[in-house]
Amino acid sequence: MSTASASASGETRVLVATHGHCLDGLLSATLFTRLLRHVESSRALSFSYRPCGYGPSENGVPEEALVGDVNAVLDYRYSASTKLDWYFDHHVSAFVTDDDRASYKERASGGRVFHDGAYGSCTKLIADVGAKHFDLDPAPFADLVHWADLIDAARFPNAAMPVEKREAPLRLMAVVERYGNEEFLARWVPRLLEEPFLLASDSAEVRELYEPMGADQDRFVELVKRHAKTEGPVVFVDLGDTVLEAAPKFVTYALYPESLYSVVLTRSASKCKISVGYNPWAPRERRHDIAKICERFGGGGHPVVGAASTKAEDLAKAREIAATITAELAS
Repeated sequence: MSTASASASGETRVLVATHGHCLDGLLSATLFTRLLRHVESSRALSFSYRPCGYGPSENGVPEEALVGDVNAVLDYRYSASTKLDWYFDHHVSAFVTDDDRASYKERASGGRVFHDGAYGSCTKLIADVGAKHFDLDPAPFADLVHWADLIDAARFPNAAMPVEKREAPLRLMAVVERYGNEEFLARWVPRLLEEPFLLASDSAEVRELYEPMGADQDRFVELVKRHAKTEGPVVFVDLGDTVLEAAPKFVTYALYPESLYSVVLTRSASKCKISVGYNPWAPRERRHDIAKICERFGGGGHPVVGAASTKAEDLAKAREIAATITAELAS
């Protein structure tokens, strides 16, 4: 860690920038907070959390946003800023430029920046690095790590499980995807540090927030049924004519179990999003690197799942991108 100044109160201010509206982003922030408290046990630390998105032109944490005495970026694109102290990520598209990748390689020997695209979740990466390099006991957070990794890597036994959301962590996942802003992170990271993960997932707050979302999902399923088209091994769904602030995942795979890929175009108040994925339960092997495809349109992700986006008013452009990706996956 770089030498950090302390605030007037004597506390070291830690800024944690993490993937917002994402369960892995929330749980990464939780586990990193525990790790830094363990590593810096002699310091008084004060944490704040900044959610980061993968919208149009969001290619990393802005330099001016790294306002902590110590700054960490988790589950998000790498920043070459000299203000960056800690970094953990598992996206293969973490490095926007060659200079970013070179900066990471130069700093990796310092033992504070970690990237591994083979990991299913950033939370699991932090847990393993914490145990191996910093003597952090992962046992108290075993459930948290297990569910972060299962969900972010889509290691479900079938497509029905993440769609039906009978398990409490899956309902928490949906709640975070809709409500996971700065205020939510500020409340939930401390909570998850103190309360068992499965108990917190099944809390009254999560049940109350999720209840109306169940009905929203039913409506989303009907939208998918009406607008889905199959193009060879690809299911393409254009929902651009409807404003949706949240789009449940895995619905296409549950409805079209024989599909190989899914391309879903959605539009919210702020952006159009093209979500691209390989069906984890597909009867055939994947033939495309989805992260590389999405990178060509300013997005990214993993070999098996990724996304690209445009501004909300650029629906025609988003449709062109979605059609291009669909055609490539269908070829």
